[in-house]
Amino acid sequence: MYKTHTCGELRRAHIGQQVELAGWVHRRRDHGGITFVDLRDRFGLVQVVADPATSPQAHQKLEDVRNEWVIQVTGTVRSRPPGSENPHLATGEIEVETSEVRILNPAKTTPFSINKDEEVDENTRLRYRYLDLRREQMSRNILLRHRVVKFIRDFLNDHGFIEVETPILFKTTPEGARDYLVPSRLHPGEFYALPQSPQQLKQLLMVAGVERYFQIARCFRDEDQRGDRQPEFTQLDLEMSFVEREDVMALAEELFTKMVAEVTPHKRLFASPWPRFTYREVMERFGKDNPDLRYGLELKDVRDLVENSGFKVFEAALAQGGDVRALNAKGCADYTRKQIDELTEYARNFGAKGLAYIALPKDQEMRSTFAKFLTPESLEALMTRLEAEPGDLLLFVADRPAVVFETLARLRVLLAERLQLADPDVLAFCWVTDFPFVSWSEEEQRWDPSHHLFTSPMPEDIPLLDVDPGKARGQQYDMVLNNYEVGGGSIRIHDRQLQEKVFALIGLEPDVARERFGHLLEAFEYGTPPHGGIAPGIDRICMILAGEPNIREVIAFPKNQAARDVMGDAPSPVEPKQLEDLHIRVVPPKN
Repeated sequence: MYKTHTCGELRRAHIGQQVELAGWVHRRRDHGGITFVDLRDRFGLVQVVADPATSPQAHQKLEDVRNEWVIQVTGTVRSRPPGSENPHLATGEIEVETSEVRILNPAKTTPFSINKDEEVDENTRLRYRYLDLRREQMSRNILLRHRVVKFIRDFLNDHGFIEVETPILFKTTPEGARDYLVPSRLHPGEFYALPQSPQQLKQLLMVAGVERYFQIARCFRDEDQRGDRQPEFTQLDLEMSFVEREDVMALAEELFTKMVAEVTPHKRLFASPWPRFTYREVMERFGKDNPDLRYGLELKDVRDLVENSGFKVFEAALAQGGDVRALNAKGCADYTRKQIDELTEYARNFGAKGLAYIALPKDQEMRSTFAKFLTPESLEALMTRLEAEPGDLLLFVADRPAVVFETLARLRVLLAERLQLADPDVLAFCWVTDFPFVSWSEEEQRWDPSHHLFTSPMPEDIPLLDVDPGKARGQQYDMVLNNYEVGGGSIRIHDRQLQEKVFALIGLEPDVARERFGHLLEAFEYGTPPHGGIAPGIDRICMILAGEPNIREVIAFPKNQAARDVMGDAPSPVEPKQLEDLHIRVVPPKN
């Protein structure tokens, strides 16, 4: 071994001991002819001192080193001189007086600083990811991820689960996003698909009698990128037999409540037990099914108060079956006309035709785009419902319900960010249940599953599949945390007849269903237990726990926003011979 101790473990108890250390030069300083080096490894930082009077060879070597050189040091642990201790450093009470230095590898000047935080273009960071990962923040994120996964494995092992790996090369079974396809050399013209999730495979493990399965599963989806998405991502895949919805939710809640206490004890839960909402309630109050509970700004239905207001924008929307809702931006009454216009432009990004408002500045007259149309009684009723006070800004959207909900939900999040309403150390977990089982697609003129093809409807709603599918609810549950859906699950269909009924409902022809899912349908005929599960996203949860803005910050080697690996330059062209072996010809796009 090149080291007897790590750079982060030395304390006063080691004073007088001779040690060998190895790591990277974090920083070098010269003071009065004496050279100081902060030596770093993954475990921490320690100060190394070389005095030319006692160790001329070591001093000469340390004079030559530069940041990020890899060196080995032999020396004796001693107390720092009084007054030079560093209370912000775990090893800040001691230093190592070096007697010998060995240069293991020099380093070029790095493209960005490792030893301090600075603004760096993300593509540069990703191009040199192996250097980026040396930075303290990134190292801390990767360690956090390790601790999260280790806690999950230990917890589930203690609860009778076994970890089972499922194939990466499987059959294409579209689940909403595009599949990544892998051509077969041995079977020309045929393809494997990388799994979007192990959904069918975990259900088959329940048929196999595994009963309690989990996997830290790699999943692949070819979809447009955003801050909480990657082409390949990791989820905790978990499935249980002989359970009902409450059993799965209770286990997941216990898992993540205990994980937060152990892995991130500086964080605190917003509420325990976690709040529960139906899909309808969460949409009414927050405009979205993955709300942030750390602040108010809840939506209010004002249709009954404005339907005969004389304001044509509101009346026209309601006459066409639309909606009118509002939120109270507390303390924002002093927004200028320019700031309100910016909010209006933001609202238009989500389909809204505009944004109506009432501003209630303190010690000034009310400003509004429509209040003049209201009777004093109607205005007072609005003030009461929106809990308006002097200093508040009331924002209204009138449009189709989908537009109203999305616009106000987006405004709610934007305003919370501007007003810094969300405490970063609070974790507001909640559950959302009773989702619609299917939704009608006007474009496709068919019913689409709101979760996936294998989710079971509520038992009492099964008759609705024949007469009014839109009113049926699914046995689905979403785990939500701080404005993100971080996990989704359901009780699955385990009966072949019901599964075939659902396939028919969503317009899947029987022969297509048999071709895609025949293996699953057949398995259901061999004694399949009731079962259900959940699949929390490891990347998103770690992102939130680490307080990072996107999941790329908690993944060792992520793709960029354009789904490219800029370090390895992938995707990239391949040799013609490789395509020939796979019986593939590339046809360039026309444009």
